[in-house]
Amino acid sequence: MSLSEQTPTTAPQGEQNKSSSSNPRPRKERGLKPPKQKKENPITAAVSSWLQDHITQSISLTTLLSELDDENIQDEGQLKALLLDKAPKRWVVYEPMVLLPSGSFTSTPWPRLLDSLSSNVKSSLWTRILSNITRDGATSSKVELSRLAVNEGIPLHITDVAAAEKDAKAKVGKDVDEEEEKDEGENLLRSPSGLKLLHGDFGPALSPPATAQAPSPQDFDQAFWVSTKQNGITQIWAPRYTMFSRGNVKEKARLLDFHHHRSPTTPTPIPTSAAPSPSPAPAPQALSKFSHRVKPPSALKGKYALDLYAGIGYFVFSYAKLGMRVLCWEINPWSVEGLRRGAVANKWSVKVFQGEDLTKKTTPELLQEAEGVQIVVFLEGNESAGRRVRELRMEGARELDVLHVNGGFLPTSEKSWRDSWQAVVGKGVGGGWLHLHENVHVKDIESRRGEIQELMTRWNKELDETDGTTTETKAVVEHVELVKTFAPDVWHCVFDVYIKRCSGTGDSGSGGGSRPT
Repeated sequence: MSLSEQTPTTAPQGEQNKSSSSNPRPRKERGLKPPKQKKENPITAAVSSWLQDHITQSISLTTLLSELDDENIQDEGQLKALLLDKAPKRWVVYEPMVLLPSGSFTSTPWPRLLDSLSSNVKSSLWTRILSNITRDGATSSKVELSRLAVNEGIPLHITDVAAAEKDAKAKVGKDVDEEEEKDEGENLLRSPSGLKLLHGDFGPALSPPATAQAPSPQDFDQAFWVSTKQNGITQIWAPRYTMFSRGNVKEKARLLDFHHHRSPTTPTPIPTSAAPSPSPAPAPQALSKFSHRVKPPSALKGKYALDLYAGIGYFVFSYAKLGMRVLCWEINPWSVEGLRRGAVANKWSVKVFQGEDLTKKTTPELLQEAEGVQIVVFLEGNESAGRRVRELRMEGARELDVLHVNGGFLPTSEKSWRDSWQAVVGKGVGGGWLHLHENVHVKDIESRRGEIQELMTRWNKELDETDGTTTETKAVVEHVELVKTFAPDVWHCVFDVYIKRCSGTGDSGSGGGSRPT
């Protein structure tokens, strides 16, 4: 028997069956696999097919070409290629809404083309984009996407809001009241008036002054609401009346890991440009400086977190997921309703106090009504927060062990810093953190850190000299978190300030005078 005919006696059964064949099949030679075709962008595909369907009946590229002042575009083929090139390529889905990036369909020659078309023809483009994105494998939307809008950012001032409204009215031929040009002041409600609605029902239009008034339950029912899930937490908002900051997801996750033994925060390298620097692996000595953060879930029960700019619950929900009770303040009723709906969706108990309840009842009475409720919302300005915390401690005889105070407002939350500091030191012996948000130029981050350190040190010294006890108060800006870029070389920073009050001159932990490096 030749070697090729022998069957190994120890071969597995499957191998024996293969070898027992007297005439084994010759192995097929496999050819090279054809290169995998790149999937066409669903928006590009929608625009291309839309142009093809309407190019003769509704769209005159010849007319558009004659009006286009571009010597590089000589024929209709080049013009069509330009339209495809200038169409947006990215999007975000908040079911059932698709949000296109800022500036979408504003590059030449799109504005002139869209202005020349009937609403039906334009609508056919928007619906085709929605249909393609719904079917796109990367999106995996579970529902039919039915609304389309362009995200143009949140105006920081009322003058910006008025300008956006004026521009929108001019585009549809409406008269602009002279008084509209006199609106001034900060857009404290962060009304998303810059949102450009392209297709679908987003709810009735409300001007910025109207959003400051208390909406009725009917207003809430008629509004269009969307949701998303970040870090396992559902958030809900009405995009026509309330902002949503997608870029805060990193900071929400950081708070969720704040007390975890596996995820101590390490000092963030301060970049020299707008490009973020990667954080190095934490050294053992760096980790030890944050050992005071480590707390088991059981140690967080009964602790309080305060959020002075609650919004729709961006950071409120992170504290709630950690098991803390959260007291929060927010002045936009639409944001509060989004927060309430989000809390219910996440199965957290929530109570909103507003209107006469805030003026006719004391804060201890309100908290008594909300006994056992995890999230308590005050629909009012946060200038009342300091007073309410003091009332709870003095009149309500509550311990109110405040572990975190969040000041998540940009461009700066500085107006709330004194009350934030007081909320922690006012509990007596113990420690807690302030998370102070601010937009800072990259070159000024370290100097701003030093200014905040000096401010806290001064307040602590004044307290220790006047409170009539031997308690010693220490504070340290122990970390600066770089959340995201707000503008070229300007970072959204969070300054973590650790404050600790100790009896006498005992150990003050990381709340001492030296700053972690």
